Amino acid sequence: MSIAADSVTPDVEPARPAAATRPRRSPRIGEGRWTRRILIGLALLAAALVLVAPIVVIFVQALSAGIAVFARNIVERDTLHAIGLTVTTALIVVPVNTAFGIMAAWAIAKFQFRGKRLLTTLIEIPFSVSPIVAGVVYLFLYGAQGLLGPWLQAHGLQVMFTPAAIVLVSLFVTSPYVARELIPLMQAQGRDEEEAAATLGANGWQTFFRVTLPNIKWALLYGVVLCNARVMGEFGAVSIVSGNIRGQTNTLPLQIELLYNDYNAVGAFAAASTLALLALVTLTVKTLIERRSRRTGRPGH
Repeated sequence: MSIAADSVTPDVEPARPAAATRPRRSPRIGEGRWTRRILIGLALLAAALVLVAPIVVIFVQALSAGIAVFARNIVERDTLHAIGLTVTTALIVVPVNTAFGIMAAWAIAKFQFRGKRLLTTLIEIPFSVSPIVAGVVYLFLYGAQGLLGPWLQAHGLQVMFTPAAIVLVSLFVTSPYVARELIPLMQAQGRDEEEAAATLGANGWQTFFRVTLPNIKWALLYGVVLCNARVMGEFGAVSIVSGNIRGQTNTLPLQIELLYNDYNAVGAFAAASTLALLALVTLTVKTLIERRSRRTGRPGH
């Protein structure tokens, strides 16, 4: 019995490596907090220098000669015409591209058909083409020496260097914005709700207005806001096809350049302040849409 007892070795717990038994270093109090504060401070400084400072300079320069001079430059005939043309272009382009974006997103996200990838690629083209190139293409297409120019002249029609050219090129440049916001969201939502509505007897219009539209309304508004901002601020393509005719085909960005080249700095900054105000309104609407979409649990983009 004693031999058996002596031959039995007791269970010995294997020794742990020294690294495993070494206590972990606890993070210093406030170490992560100070890093976060530094990063936030640097981000705010960069935003102030890049975004806030130019806007402040615009309004300071616009009001540098007094309120009376500022108002006189705003109500100047050519500047008023530029503002009106910019707003009119937006009122035409945004609804058309909104309807196009909804139809394209509906087709791509809800149906399978030949040419689906081609349609998706075509929607992306305005993002990959420089606005200057787009303006030149329209000039070569509708200009007097362009592909369709002689036929248009023979029928007494002129497209280039008119407001119609500004609308056409703005339609091209801003066409992807609404579709790009809607397609990913509609693809993620799938077709279950639409198919259920069709099973219950709803027609196409009823399905869209009662099922699809409530699910995409915030993304749709977000795309509309972005489209409107791009229309009002577009310069490159419009400068090619408008002809820069004073008081006729100058949009607000073109009028700002014209006033600055005329050494009317106060007038240029006054017009720029109007464009900046429109941009700030657009940004405010965008922020409200994002906040509203987060509250309802539906992403705005």
